[in-house]
Amino acid sequence: MLSDPHGEQPVRHYGVPLKDANAAMILLHGRGASAADILGLAGELYLPDVAYLAPEAANHTWYPNSFMAPIEENEPWLSSALKKVGGVVNEVLSTGLLREKIVIAGFSQGACLTTEFVARHPARYGAVIALTGGLIGPPGHRFEYRGSLHGTPTFFGSGDPDPHVPWERVKLSAEIYTKMDAVVMLERYPGMLHTISHAELLHVKTLIKKLA
Repeated sequence: MLSDPHGEQPVRHYGVPLKDANAAMILLHGRGASAADILGLAGELYLPDVAYLAPEAANHTWYPNSFMAPIEENEPWLSSALKKVGGVVNEVLSTGLLREKIVIAGFSQGACLTTEFVARHPARYGAVIALTGGLIGPPGHRFEYRGSLHGTPTFFGSGDPDPHVPWERVKLSAEIYTKMDAVVMLERYPGMLHTISHAELLHVKTLIKKLA
C-alpha cells in the first residue's frame, strides 16, 4: 500500500499565472470527480487577477470511506490528501502571496478535506468555502484543534437533508470554526440536491472579490 497515494497526482491551473496573481483559489473536488470538474467552477467564479489551482485525487477519491467513519479507516489516504493540500498552499506562498490571499474551497468530499485542513493548520486565510461538507470524524468524535483562524471569512452551505452529509455535522463544524475565531456564514438549503447552487456561488464570489 502506498504511504502517499496522492503524492504524484497533478495540480491543474486556470486563470492568470500564479506568479502574476493578486490572490489564489485552491479548489478541491468531490468523490468520483476530478480537478478538471471542479475547475469548471473557476469559469463561474472568474476574476482576472486570481489564479485557480485544483489538485487531483488518486482514483478520483481523497479517502475511501465516509468522512464520518473512524479516522483510521481512511488512512493513509486522508493524511496524504492533507499533505497534498499543504503542498499547494506552499506553492502559492513560495510566489510571495500571503496566506491572507489564499482561498481554499471544496465540494462534498473536497469540502470535508477543506475544513479539516484549515482546522489542522489554523491561520488567517483569504476565505474558506465548504460546499456540502464538514469536519472529518465519526459521530461523538471530540474535535480539538489548537490555534486561531484570526477572522478568516468562512462559508458553510449545504442542502438538508443531504444523502452524504448530515446537516448537524455542517452546523457543528460552523460552530467549531466560530470558536476558532473565524467569521462564519452558515446557509441551509432545504431540499437542495447534492450539488452546488447558484446562491452559494454568489456568496463565494463576493468573498473572492474582496481579495483580488
